[in-house]
Amino acid sequence: MTRSISLNAISKTYPKQPIPAVSDITLDVAPGEFLVLFGPSGCGKSTLLRMIAGLEKITSGELLLDGEYANDLGPAARDMAMIFQSLALYPNMTNRENIGFPLRYEAPDQDPTARIEATVRKLGIKELLDRYPEQLSGGERQRVAMGRAIARRPSVFLMDEPLSNLDANLRGRLRTEIAQLTRGMGVTTVYVTHDQAEAMSLGDRVAIMRGGVLQQVGSPREAYHLPENVFVATFIGTPRINLWQASVAAPVTGGMWIDFGQQRLKLPEPLSSDHQMLRIQQGRPIIVGLRSEAVRIASSTRARPGEAQLTGMVEHVDYQGHESLVHLNTRARRVVVPELETPRPTASRTPAVSHRGVRRPHEFVKLMHKASGWLPGMRSAPTGSVLPVLAEDRSPAKDLTVDLVVRAAPEIPLHPGQMVPLLVDLAQLFVFDRDGRRVCPAPAEAPRLE
Repeated sequence: MTRSISLNAISKTYPKQPIPAVSDITLDVAPGEFLVLFGPSGCGKSTLLRMIAGLEKITSGELLLDGEYANDLGPAARDMAMIFQSLALYPNMTNRENIGFPLRYEAPDQDPTARIEATVRKLGIKELLDRYPEQLSGGERQRVAMGRAIARRPSVFLMDEPLSNLDANLRGRLRTEIAQLTRGMGVTTVYVTHDQAEAMSLGDRVAIMRGGVLQQVGSPREAYHLPENVFVATFIGTPRINLWQASVAAPVTGGMWIDFGQQRLKLPEPLSSDHQMLRIQQGRPIIVGLRSEAVRIASSTRARPGEAQLTGMVEHVDYQGHESLVHLNTRARRVVVPELETPRPTASRTPAVSHRGVRRPHEFVKLMHKASGWLPGMRSAPTGSVLPVLAEDRSPAKDLTVDLVVRAAPEIPLHPGQMVPLLVDLAQLFVFDRDGRRVCPAPAEAPRLE
């Protein structure tokens, strides 16, 4: 049996904390779906998972399980199994006893041996049953923790960063095992992570969060190719998307350019319907996003249809074996998302924020105000589904070093100081308004210009 989960305007506020940890989230999870809650540390994804599990009280909003109101149900009554980052295995029990422990309470009159045996066959850990957790590697302990959850045959799996304490190779292997197990069992799964590889490879859909606010929900492909705002575009993709400050120039004599100050991109004519939408942005600052695969280093200055030319100076070549990441200076002005690109505050003995809430609320408020651009004296902090936390890199243009990272074939000979022609695929051009909302490609609900 599997079940649906519906969140209707769910919020969570802690005492003496002025900013909600989770704010007004509405989200549906279909029976058997694998949904990933994805976002940076402190964005509220674990808090949301704990509210679904019944470990955190919902401040406002409704939780529906199979369409039935479930806010007041205790954790045991929700028929969910949770796998934590810390695993929480009982050290004084063998792995067999750990896996069978919840079964003793669910069905005290039944022999759990058959269900334990069926579970360990799925996970390939039969030889570990009579050992203790301290005798296992990290990956083996994680399999035992998964076995304890699977043996219950729950209707929902809740996983809170279960692989974050493992090394990269082991994470990749267990990621595949989790995908095979959950899909094979057809159990609804909600998985929390800040790891991009996990989110993109595991999820049927990803729900991207920031500052307690839901930013976008969709398939991994949709989130990558059609990010709804600058934060989503920046948080998904390796290397990170290149973001530049720019403006639109569309003289009455015809044509349209995107002006970066030192260089311009001419948009091909006739203008596509998406590029026509940029006329609205004349006279306003815009943000241009280009992923590293949207730009190529040309062997000649001849552009293919749909490409426009720039030039850049090579600052550094990061050889990856199968490709090179070329770091260039185009003399454009970068735009950054502070919470992703600035150093974190130095850790103190008393943390400003914990996974259960805020221990020093005044420090939390300072961090949020700094990230959001809110300054003392303003009437209120910014509001809305897109938090406007964009910042221009204010270094003088001549002092900028790298503002563009491009993928290139490893055999292309490049060296620092070399000027190279760049060709931009305009079909992969993202344009965002000054608040970070995507305007090109135009959102589906945007009115079209005739």
